[in-house]
Order: sequence, then C-alpha cells, then structure tokens
Amino acid sequence: MLRIALTGGIATGKSYVLEQFRRHGVPCLDSDELVHGIMSAGTEATAAIAERFGRKVLAPDGSVNRATLGPIVFADPAARRDLEAIVHPAVYRAIAAGIRGFERLDQYPFAVVDVPLLFETGHDNDFDRVIVTVCPPEMQIARLRERGMSEADARQRLAAQWPTDRKAAGAHFVIRTDGTFDDTNRQVTEVISTLRSI
Repeated sequence: MLRIALTGGIATGKSYVLEQFRRHGVPCLDSDELVHGIMSAGTEATAAIAERFGRKVLAPDGSVNRATLGPIVFADPAARRDLEAIVHPAVYRAIAAGIRGFERLDQYPFAVVDVPLLFETGHDNDFDRVIVTVCPPEMQIARLRERGMSEADARQRLAAQWPTDRKAAGAHFVIRTDGTFDDTNRQVTEVISTLRSI
C-alpha cells in the first residue's frame, strides 16, 4: 500500500482536499485530529506540555487549551520548537499505527495522511508520494481572516511555515485551490486515477 502525504501551508485547502479523498473511499488520517487525541487529558504529551508551559495552558477538563497555547508558541520560536519536540514524535507514532491498521485490511492501494509540517519536520521521505495544496499567500491570509484571525496573527502563522512554492518544489502532485471547488475536485480525481495506476 502506498503511503501518500498531503501537505501545504495553513489555509491552502488541505482539509477540503482530504475530505474529497475520503468521499472517493480513500482511507485518510488527519494529523490535526491525531494532535487533539495526543493533547487530551491524561496523556504523556499533555503532562509534558503542562510541565514546559505551566498548568495555565490546560483547559478545565485537563486537556491542552490550544487557544491559550497557540499565541505563546507562535510568538516565540524557541517555545514552538519545544512544543514540536513533544508533539511531533507522538503524532508520527500515531500515523504509523494508523497506516499499519489500513495495511492489515489489505484492501486499499494507498492511504492519504494530512501532515501540515511534513517538510519542516523532515518526514517527507517517510512517504511514497507527496501532494501539496497551493494558493497565493494573500488568499491564505484572507481565509484566516474569515476564520476570525487578525492579519498580524495570520502573517505570523505563515511565517512559521515553509513558503508554499518551496513545498510545491518537493511535491509529486500539486493541487491548486484558488479556483472553484469543481476545479479542485477535478484535480483530486486526476491524482486518485494516477495513484491507482501505480
């Protein structure tokens, strides 16, 4: 079974594209969903985060309050690296376990994993193919503003990631998300067709 990574900058349409793969019956893993599990109450990662950043970053239920933690780590590169050192190994263990589960079913030619910081973490070689979603930076900022983020915070998030063109240069497939939904869906269908033929 081919392991396919889906990546791209924040607000470049990864979640939408992942959902289209799911609608085609492709098994998918979403790193962001895995992170929610890793940062839930009682986990090793949550305990390590509370130790590093203080109990103020915990919600009343004992899980990590990402709304409290986010501004801290995006304003401080050293703090962000500390968080990533706690979270990323756990995420990649969860991804490996998920892929093993799909492989045991022995009915899928490939699985897609949404990994936002694939290149930044140096894990692109863990996958057989890489898909990158792209759109202009100003469109990313506009989408983040629509989600309620300030322009300064949006630019801070973009600055914390590799530029989209650098990610696209390392891709096997590039899906542009600055057109219509139909345009994006057509590109997803083409990628699926190519992957099934490998």
